[in-house]
Amino acid sequence: MLAAKSDVQVDTSEVRVTEWRLAPGSATGHHTHEMDYVIVPVTSGEMTIVAPNGERTKAQLASGKSYFRKAGVQHDVLNETASEIVFLEVELKP
Repeated sequence: MLAAKSDVQVDTSEVRVTEWRLAPGSATGHHTHEMDYVIVPVTSGEMTIVAPNGERTKAQLASGKSYFRKAGVQHDVLNETASEIVFLEVELKP
C-alpha cells in the first residue's frame, strides 16, 4: 500500500490544518487522533476506514460537506478507488 501525502498548511497554537492526498491504492497508516478535528473534503469520493480490530467500513465524502470528530478516534484510511481523494484536516488544539 502506498503512503498518503500530507502537507501542513497552518500550524499555530490554536489550530493545525493539513491537506491530505490519497492516490488510488494509498493509505494514511493506522493512527490515533490526539485532538478534536474537522474534515473538509476537497473532492468527493469513498474512503475505506479500518478500525484497530480490522473492521472495515466505507465513508462517503462530498466536496465541501465537512464533518467533526472528537479526539481519540483510531483508524487507518485507505483509498481503494480509481480516483485521488483530497481533504483538509483541521485539528483544534486545546
